[in-house]
Amino acid sequence: MNKFYIYIARAILFLLKIFNLKRIFIAKIHFNLGLNNIIILSQKFDRIKDISETECKVYSQNGEDGIINYLISKLEIYKPNFIEIGVGSYIEANTRFLYERFYTKGLIIDCEKNLKEKVSSNVNLWKGDLRIIEAFVNVENINTLISKNCNFEVDIFSLDIDGIDYWILDEIKDIHPKIIIAEYNPIFGNKLEITVPNISNFDRGEYHYSQLCYGMSLMALIKIMKRKKYYYIGSNSACNNAFFVSNNFTKEKYFKNLIIKDLSYYVNSNIRESRNENGKLNFLTGEKRIQQIKDCNVVDLSDDKKSIVSIANLVNKYSINLNL
Repeated sequence: MNKFYIYIARAILFLLKIFNLKRIFIAKIHFNLGLNNIIILSQKFDRIKDISETECKVYSQNGEDGIINYLISKLEIYKPNFIEIGVGSYIEANTRFLYERFYTKGLIIDCEKNLKEKVSSNVNLWKGDLRIIEAFVNVENINTLISKNCNFEVDIFSLDIDGIDYWILDEIKDIHPKIIIAEYNPIFGNKLEITVPNISNFDRGEYHYSQLCYGMSLMALIKIMKRKKYYYIGSNSACNNAFFVSNNFTKEKYFKNLIIKDLSYYVNSNIRESRNENGKLNFLTGEKRIQQIKDCNVVDLSDDKKSIVSIANLVNKYSINLNL
């Protein structure tokens, strides 16, 4: 009898392999387990004090799927359209779960080679209106890329390009999403208002071998979003993605239970992704990370001059204790 069951199991595995059903079967299980966890989490939404409590990873990198579900639930967005810039091959992304769940309209942009081919191998493109653009985003082309490929109302905008994110946000003009998700660099601390310079084809590994000097500080991100009429609603527990909601949806009405902590809380990241001069991980932590890039040039956004200075000079100028 045991041999019979072994034979049946082998036959099933053979059929799964032949018809590529194994990948499809595993993908279905993965999605449904994630959806089940999302639904369970939604039962406590009225008691949430911090958005990180809603984290749930289905396809996102650090639990953003759950946070996004919380936000669209509270804002009553039932079929969220989106734009996401910086998706890799769309295996891990902030909007893939939205697409897989709602088959809505979306635009994704990345400089990954053969992007459309890679994305189409991971998702069913025929089930929704997912527009895939392979491009290196900069301030010169961002608005054109959006206007040419997005003719729908955008509910969610997500940006994570490990580089000139600040300058891209600053340049975007013609869309007004309800929710914006943007990456920041927690290593810059909670007091400096800085970003890397606006360099076309910015590469964090080329800018500094450690790959630690990229993006913008949380303070810089919050201030530019405030100018664009968005308020900060919190960050993920990894302390690298910040979430913003349009002022049209007031915190008092939609998120009255949320408590926003001191910004030092949201830069207390333990991610150790630093590299040595040979490109190998060396796992720097704490203030060793900022010391590694103290001579890197950044743009000081604290005044209208937007001077390019080293991180070390800024720390000395403002007598800042980075508390990292």
